[in-house]
Amino acid sequence: MPTSHPQILSLVVSLLAGALVIAVRLRGTSKPTALRKIVAPPFGMATGFLMFVVPAMRVPWLWGLAAFAVGAVFFSYPLILTSRFEVVNGEIYLKRSKMFVVIIVVLLVVRILLHDVVERHVTIPQTGALFFLLAFGMLLPWRIAMARGFIALKRKLDAEPQA
Repeated sequence: MPTSHPQILSLVVSLLAGALVIAVRLRGTSKPTALRKIVAPPFGMATGFLMFVVPAMRVPWLWGLAAFAVGAVFFSYPLILTSRFEVVNGEIYLKRSKMFVVIIVVLLVVRILLHDVVERHVTIPQTGALFFLLAFGMLLPWRIAMARGFIALKRKLDAEPQA
């Protein structure tokens, strides 16, 4: 079966999104972080749920829950393990992980391979919807874990006497 233009576009967008995640994450380690920076991505991404207003994007509830669960269980866990904070000069920074880039590339490859399999059974818009749910399922637990870690470290830092 020949590859169509929407499939090529989807692959290119996935690759660009992966590169953007890596660039943003690596750049973010050079500046102090804040709780706002940690929780903003899930809120921004949540606007994507508006896609389900369009009937062509809708998928059965069970499929959507399964996609979200796969993202939450299998994709977020490695990201949670590699997201740590450190205090430098009284400010909290996201600690750069050497494994982060490797994990993101592996997750991107797995996502691309799964995309091809899923696309054989549902429409292209439904495939996009399912992978949005998978990505949101990955992002939400990861950012919740990061927020909890940040808050705990911030409380500890605030409780320490100032020198």
